Amino acid sequence: MNNQIPSLPKELLQLIRHGENYQIEYKEAKTDLPKTLFDSVCAFSNREGGDIFLGVHDTGVILGVDSASAQKLITNFVTLANNKDKIFPPLYLAAIEYVFASDGSFSGVDKKGKRIQEQPGEYHIIHIHVPVSPSVVRHKGRIFDRNDDADMDITDLSDRVFQCYARKQSTYYVNRVYPHWNASDLRSDLIDKAREMAITRKQLFAKQRHPWADMDNEELLRTSGLILTDEEGRTGITLAAVLLFGTDNMIASACAHHKTDCIYRVYNVDRYDDREVILTNLIESYEQMFSFGQKHLNDLFVLDGIQNVSARDKILREIISNSLAHRDYSSGYVAKLLIERDKITVENGNRAHGIGALDIRTFEPFAKNPAISKVFREIGYADELGSGMRNSYKYTMMYSGAEPEFIEGDVFKIIIPLSVGSMTRVGPLTSPVASGEVSGEV
Repeated sequence: MNNQIPSLPKELLQLIRHGENYQIEYKEAKTDLPKTLFDSVCAFSNREGGDIFLGVHDTGVILGVDSASAQKLITNFVTLANNKDKIFPPLYLAAIEYVFASDGSFSGVDKKGKRIQEQPGEYHIIHIHVPVSPSVVRHKGRIFDRNDDADMDITDLSDRVFQCYARKQSTYYVNRVYPHWNASDLRSDLIDKAREMAITRKQLFAKQRHPWADMDNEELLRTSGLILTDEEGRTGITLAAVLLFGTDNMIASACAHHKTDCIYRVYNVDRYDDREVILTNLIESYEQMFSFGQKHLNDLFVLDGIQNVSARDKILREIISNSLAHRDYSSGYVAKLLIERDKITVENGNRAHGIGALDIRTFEPFAKNPAISKVFREIGYADELGSGMRNSYKYTMMYSGAEPEFIEGDVFKIIIPLSVGSMTRVGPLTSPVASGEVSGEV
């Protein structure tokens, strides 16, 4: 074996054998760089970063690059990655050559169902690690994004481009300032309601007086980060304030696509049995979504230790507050609460910090809309960051005996499995009822 070139580390071999996904890409290469290499570099930079392996088949079978051409490939790659006419802004990436001695025992199946057998021998592989870029990267003027195991040209897809830029911003969309509105334009009854909820909760659990009790509405909004000054020096209420306490007309003006589609689909599976489209502020949206869930889900007898608890209500609280507090309000994706015979599915637009199922043991929570989350915590709609996922696991196991799923992506999805007892009905079925606005899209 060549002593000057390092052997392929076990960790990298595991990545190769694991298969392609949104952070792993294989490229066949012998003497020249693959034509699509920089599409992948661009896509990884714009998403969550990733690893590219040259000399590997799509199946994970190692084919190797030409050993005499390996250093030329590395030099050409580094040069092109630094060329602003090729990649903008230029990327400073390293490519490392490794040697792998295969025993020929591995095989993979391609997309056509053909089995590819790895041949025994010594192979040279080039590994490129691409970190996530702090800015949007273009390849020859085109913007690429990673979609599962593929590189997608999103240049002409305005929504995807907007999401790509949004992921790179350190600011929050809901902190957008509206200087032509002030605190008096908001619904004072909602602010008073939130104040009373916070005061009652503080007194009940901490035996203390809540600071909001001594604040007027404007002070409350300022201390909650709902009145800000933007980069141009304009001061006003934020989009978060409008979503929390605004009138329906204000919300429609500031965030026209804001709505939540609640659907109950158990008997009429081609359409729905009940439906409610919610277009109002987040506080009343929470209440209406909660009532919709209570109406269609049985409250089973559940013991937490020796205490009877409503696992149904605990689950609804967590999944509804998660949807409202953490959704991406710049996204036009219609948020949904869908109740079916065997599961509840919650979907909403999302500024993703990864792709795929979240593991409760390893996931790291991210604040998506801190100002909204803060108000939700104060009034008791939510707890500390990350607790919602843990509570959902706990009470779903009690309610249905199965684990929920939390799936991260541009659309965030929660799936709560249901047991037969959750949906059992006594008496005649009623005809399908639709509440609120009805659209032709589900």
